[in-house]
Amino acid sequence: MASDHVSPASSGASGPAGSDGVTPLRTLLPQVLPALVVGIGAGLLFLAISFLSEKLQHVLWNDLPDALGIGGYSSLWIIAMLTATGVAVGLVVWKVPGHAGPDPAATGLGGPPLSPAVVPGLLLASTLALAGGVSLGPENPIIATNIALAYWLGRRAAPAVPGAAWVALASAATIGALFGTPVAAALVISEALTGQPGPGSLWDRLFAPLLAAGAGAMTTQLLAEPSFDLGLPPLTDPGWTDLLGSLVIASAAALFGLAACSLFPRVHSAFTRLRHPMLMLPAGGLALGLLGALGGHLTLFKGLAEVKELTSSIGGWSSGELAKLAAVKLLALLVASSCGFRGGRIFPAVFIGAAFGLFCQALVPEVHPAVAVSSGVLGILLATTRQGWISLFTAAVLAASPATLTLLCLASLPAWLLVTGRPQLELDTQGKSLH
Repeated sequence: MASDHVSPASSGASGPAGSDGVTPLRTLLPQVLPALVVGIGAGLLFLAISFLSEKLQHVLWNDLPDALGIGGYSSLWIIAMLTATGVAVGLVVWKVPGHAGPDPAATGLGGPPLSPAVVPGLLLASTLALAGGVSLGPENPIIATNIALAYWLGRRAAPAVPGAAWVALASAATIGALFGTPVAAALVISEALTGQPGPGSLWDRLFAPLLAAGAGAMTTQLLAEPSFDLGLPPLTDPGWTDLLGSLVIASAAALFGLAACSLFPRVHSAFTRLRHPMLMLPAGGLALGLLGALGGHLTLFKGLAEVKELTSSIGGWSSGELAKLAAVKLLALLVASSCGFRGGRIFPAVFIGAAFGLFCQALVPEVHPAVAVSSGVLGILLATTRQGWISLFTAAVLAASPATLTLLCLASLPAWLLVTGRPQLELDTQGKSLH
């Protein structure tokens, strides 16, 4: 089975291969049904976990403190709740079969298919972290779960189909569901295919994953109507000052993100020395609680709702407040990723980038808010994920202004020169930084 254990980056769009002499149409048509099934299933699982975590979040942060007569976002409650979340997730990692999967510090988007026995613990740990206020998103556990289930079920339903094809379909479908559009999945897969040999044209190889991504995206759009629009003032006529602002902010944000990447192995090593999940995770939860008490409720949770609240009051935040929000959230992401909480890093990084961009805009009010926010997000994502297309796509979607796309393309170039070859927010199995 090891030969099939490949990441989305390597399996990206291979899909079920056609036989020699078979026309592309006859090769591609049989891929339609599997792609649709995987896409819809991935979208439904994402929506189910999101629904459960949001309901539990409301109980923990609204119903329970109201019943106790305590402010839901008081410092005492934030510290107590994050510490309790660390205890709860620690119990899952310690006692549930599969231990909620491998060390999350050494996993990215995708990876080798996990055993199905790991899935319940991984989903439970992720749901508790999302509801408990941990500064991580749902993307890594959801993608890992969908890969595991698609691989396991697909290999049994269609043994002749390469395992890498199911990995590709599940990865693309989940990315489509997460972002509500198949475009993000297409960009990620295209980036993964660069320089890789394979049968057929690029679009032949993209066909099934793109269909799965479309099915996943439509599932979430029809049932939940997700939106990344922050309501920023549109940029209609970019000029030289906008270009300069984008170049500077993206590069500065990249350096800001790299600071956390350079600290990642040290912070992870410090938690690893505690050796037991019932020490590592409660200690991490306590640290997150203290950071949350310092930064306030906006620095909690995955960050998508919080970034909308942040950008709804442009001009109402001082530069000091925005700097504190960006720094606290970055430290919270660093701690959460180091101590064993299960979750992704893209959504919290979006909040960090938006806060950093607005901090720059508060220092230089002439910078357009859409330029500041999108450039800050671009720089942070480039530093932490090292995925150029997903960083550019996310930044552009947040701005919701086609005029910013040219600026972001240009701003990505100096930012990429700063981050390429440097540590990223992911470790290898020995605890050393990936570059």
